[in-house]
This record gives sequence, structure tokens and C-alpha cells, in this order.
Amino acid sequence: MTATLLSTAADLHARARTGRRAVVMTMGALHEGHATLIRTARRIAGPEGEVVVTVFVNPLQFGAGEDLDRYPRTLDADVELAGKSGADAVFAPSVDEVYPGGEPQVRISAGPMGERLEGAARPGHFDGMLTVVAKLLHLTRPDVALYGQKDAQQLALIRRMVRDLNFGVEIVGVPTVREEDGLALSSRNRYLSPAERRTALALSQALFAGRDRHAAQEALRARAREVPATRARAEALSAIGESRAAADAHAVATTAGGPAAVRAAARLVLDEAARLDPPLRLDYLALVDPSDFTEIGDDFTGEAVLAVAARAGATRLIDNLPLTFGTFGDAS
Repeated sequence: MTATLLSTAADLHARARTGRRAVVMTMGALHEGHATLIRTARRIAGPEGEVVVTVFVNPLQFGAGEDLDRYPRTLDADVELAGKSGADAVFAPSVDEVYPGGEPQVRISAGPMGERLEGAARPGHFDGMLTVVAKLLHLTRPDVALYGQKDAQQLALIRRMVRDLNFGVEIVGVPTVREEDGLALSSRNRYLSPAERRTALALSQALFAGRDRHAAQEALRARAREVPATRARAEALSAIGESRAAADAHAVATTAGGPAAVRAAARLVLDEAARLDPPLRLDYLALVDPSDFTEIGDDFTGEAVLAVAARAGATRLIDNLPLTFGTFGDAS
């Protein structure tokens, strides 16, 4: 499948529409993570619908000293990958097409959620991101827009903007795509030297450690609930050699767990990575409520996000995993 390259909104609007239009927004340098988004969009749009991939490196969301100038531009390869993945068109507008007359004086504010975590590390980033997303939603006029869950705070803010400002579009989040060793796919991974890449693996390893600690704790708590409390039944268990396992289950289930244990398990991995060569330089490790990205307490129940941001060499990377607290089962 060959994708048509378009550079103006007028050309995009001139295309005949018969079914649903699904849009995947990117800054280019497409990889398998983007391809997964595009394939998902193709399934949602169906054979009668249309998939449009936007490629636009948005200057508003890059702060001073960030990598706007060196951000990879690979449009020819992007168009090829988009077409192979199921896109009908690639919309790659110029800065003048998106911001005629220069930077917009009226912008969207991300509010308090946009000042936390990534927003604190990159002031103004989310205002710029939401402004261009709003612009591109207007320019592309989709029925559904898809975004990766790797940028969890971005996805949460887009959903909040669409809900708060009554955008008539469905927002779909697509799970993070990882390389075989666990590293989350990112266009910035290409900046990493071999040694820096080995260090960068600590981001996903820390998340997995937190997830595994949580899953083990929840499994032991579920097991403890099934262990009989009466002496007679405990003696019966002992007779068949299960008393030690029952005692272990109770002991672990009643020790400190929950969010504190998740944070501690992840932090241990990150602390070790700080001693590598080159070292991992941590920006933040957070376990947050996805509705507002505030830190959760030890008595929290429901869905949460374990998020991390760090630098390996000069390259800053982010990653996250969803977890669920308050249910006796595996973490999600």
C-alpha cells in the first residue's frame, strides 16, 4: 500500500471521505511503535475508512536547550513505513501551514496536570503539545485519533482537553511497543551509543521490578485469604505439609506492600543504574493517579501509572507501566 504525501490542509480536505477517518499524530522518524499505531488505526477505520498519519516536528513543545534542531527528519522513509503499515495519506505540513503568521498568541493551557512530572521537567511543553494537537485535530478532522501509551501524561492531557473543550473526536490509547530486551521504542533511541543503550535498559527494568513486586504481593494476599484461620484446619494443613507455605503467605501479605513496595523495588534498580558507566541520571520516578498525575497514597485503590524519566548520556527517555491496586490478582 502506498501512502499519498500531502502538505496542505486544502489538499487533505479535498480528499473524498466515505468512512471513518483515523488519524495518527507523529513527529516523524517512524519506527515499529508508530507502525503499531497505524495498523491499529487501519483496523478501526476499516476497509471503507481512511488512515491519515501526520508528520510535524512542533517547535512549540521544545524548550530551550532541547533537541529541536537535531530531532531526526526522515520523511521519505516515514511515508514508506506509513504506507506499508496501512496508511492512506501522510500529512506533512510546514510550520507556516500549521502556524500561519508565526507562533500563535492564543494557546491551550495544560493546567495543573501539565505542570507535574514531564511538565515540571519541561516547562511549557504540554501547552505547546496541546496547542498543536488541537490544531491538527481541526486540520485533519478525524473521527478517531490514536496515541501511544508510552507518553502516558500526554495521552491523559489530550483526553482531558477533548472532554473539557468538547472536541467531537474519539481518543484511543495504544499499548507501548518494546524491543526484545524491554526498551520502549522511541525515535530518540537512535541517539544512544551502545553503552548508553545498556544503561537505558534500567528504565524498563525498574518498571518491571515494580510491577513484579506488586504482582507477587497481590498473589500472596490472595493466597493468604484462602488459608483457614481456625486451629483445627491449620493443624490439618500442617499434616499435609502446607503450614509453612500458609505461614509464609500470611507473613508476606502483612508486611509493607502496596505503592511503597512498588516504588522501593523500582528505585533499587535505578539506584544501581546510577553507578553504571555511563550512569543513569534520574529525573523522576513516580507512581501516580492517571486522572491527574498526582502521587498515590498507600491506601490507594484503582488504576495507577508507574512512570520514570532519566538520561543516558545526553538522551532523555521516558517510560511507564499501568498497575491496578486493591484487587487480588496480577497487576495489569
